Amino acid sequence: MNTEKTDQLKHQPTSAIRHGLMALLLSLVFILSGCNDSGSDASSEEGELYISLTDAEGDFSTYTVDVTSISLLKANGTVVETLPLTTRVDFAQYVEITELLTAATIPSGTYVKGTLTMDYRNADIWVENSAGEPVQVKPENLQDESGNPISDTVELSVRLEDHNTLLIVPGLPSHLTLDFDLNASHQTDFTGEDPVVTVMPVLVADVDLEKNKPHRVRGPLQSVDLADSSYQIYLRPFHQRLSSSNNDAFGKLTVKTTDETIFQIDGETYQGERGLQRLAQQAHLTATIAFGDLKLNPRQFEAREVYVGRSVPGGEQSVVKGNVIARDGNTLTVRGATLIRPGDQGRVDFMGEIIVTIGPETKVKKQRSMDQHDISAISVGARVTVFGEITPSITLIIALDASQGLVNLEMTNITGTVVDNRRGLVMNLGAIDRRRIAPFDFTGTGTSSEFDADPSHYEVATATLDTSQLTPNTPLRARGFVTPFGTAPADFSAQTLVSLNTQPALMVIDWQPASANAISRLDSNGMALNLEGVGRFHHVSRRGERIDLTALTTPPTILPGEAGVSHYVIHQRGSYHLHLSFESFATELQTLLNSGATVKRIEAPGIYSESDGSLTARRLNLYMQ
Repeated sequence: MNTEKTDQLKHQPTSAIRHGLMALLLSLVFILSGCNDSGSDASSEEGELYISLTDAEGDFSTYTVDVTSISLLKANGTVVETLPLTTRVDFAQYVEITELLTAATIPSGTYVKGTLTMDYRNADIWVENSAGEPVQVKPENLQDESGNPISDTVELSVRLEDHNTLLIVPGLPSHLTLDFDLNASHQTDFTGEDPVVTVMPVLVADVDLEKNKPHRVRGPLQSVDLADSSYQIYLRPFHQRLSSSNNDAFGKLTVKTTDETIFQIDGETYQGERGLQRLAQQAHLTATIAFGDLKLNPRQFEAREVYVGRSVPGGEQSVVKGNVIARDGNTLTVRGATLIRPGDQGRVDFMGEIIVTIGPETKVKKQRSMDQHDISAISVGARVTVFGEITPSITLIIALDASQGLVNLEMTNITGTVVDNRRGLVMNLGAIDRRRIAPFDFTGTGTSSEFDADPSHYEVATATLDTSQLTPNTPLRARGFVTPFGTAPADFSAQTLVSLNTQPALMVIDWQPASANAISRLDSNGMALNLEGVGRFHHVSRRGERIDLTALTTPPTILPGEAGVSHYVIHQRGSYHLHLSFESFATELQTLLNSGATVKRIEAPGIYSESDGSLTARRLNLYMQ
């Protein structure tokens, strides 16, 4: 295709975004090496391709499907497949991190479309009700916007246009992010006996070399290079199990470490060179997990944390991952629990809720910390990974004995609004790690019952963090650790604070049926929307927060984004027109409306302002009939 910028580009139909299904952030990092030519489409020129998966926030407790294919379309019509094996993925587990999925070798050239294929025939999907209880979605109750069940393979495609064109040339790293928002793409109806989930998939492409997402990489150990402060693994994403004959099916990766890298090896903690030396003593194919950042210039993965051997789920003990919703003495109730059973024949199950027993001999480790901790550090709200033994139970709730095991305390994310910031930060909590507040029982969290944590007045210790701009009602996200059990206040110790007002948002609206009056005002400065006749989708999704646009006192508006960065697309009858200026977009849109065309739906990522209900669009997809 012609990559030269024009004011309007016209394209013929291709596979558009179809019934999609999960919150997904798909980062594709392409790096060419060993080539001396100019980036032609010659198949003899090849480069390394790194593909990563994560998801945006939502109310799904688990969203497990089989990813069967990730393919790229070149401008010359060549299709390049990048996924070596079908991989089962629970996208609800990948909110805060991005999982490095595969390293492949692909031809250089210009890529104009990406397609992800998922198989829903064995899908396992649970959604939280208003009480925060996980409820399984029956296959017949997962439907598209026309009410048809979604129970087979599904393709999601996105075009790569203008500055989003993926050009692979020798020595020039590129980074493509495909963002599929769970919250914006689904509506759940609990009015009947069982939940019904309606899907209208939204997939957004963005190229940005400056945004390095936190990544997680898994795989058995291949080798350690002490002189280079690095080690190499065979990539093995999620809980993919391979035979020794195809260890490198997903490729290999070199992991760099630094003096600050924290290692947890067989339950013991090390730092820097000492940790790498201990890693070098491990056997070939020992299980590893690393958390860190994928760097592009120069290309390398740099680890902040490394987990090895018996510290990796799926080894000799059963492992439970979830949030503590209650603690009674040495008994924890863990909600949203994923159970990972031991051994090569083990499996991963979503269990909803699990009872965990801890004791004085339980080891307690905290993410990114070399400090010593005991079980008092485990309190209500904590995100935990617990190693122990499954115990017989006369109830339907599975129990895990971790009295001789290990509890890893992981960073917890809380979201809500600011209540007060005059004598310390106080929040009205909306969610803890995406989980509704209703099931959390804060009994025992305080120094006495009168000081137990109150989610409507949740006290957050901020140390040296800047809180000067946090005024009442500011939507806020804090990342850190809950206060040790029985020591509140404060209730939470924050390591980062982020005002959600500055976070990317996604507006999704559909009209049922398509409306001739969906746009009440249109000019070069933006457009106002008429929400009369909207369907199930009429929201803005922002970091797990969902804003109902029909509840606004004034109609929402969409404003043009930054010139030269934003673009606007009109889809009609299988073809689409790409505009690089809002003015030309508005001109064509007005012409179509004057000729009798109707508006079916709008998808627009950008920055949302609650003060006036406006969204400044980075992209805009408008679908017409």
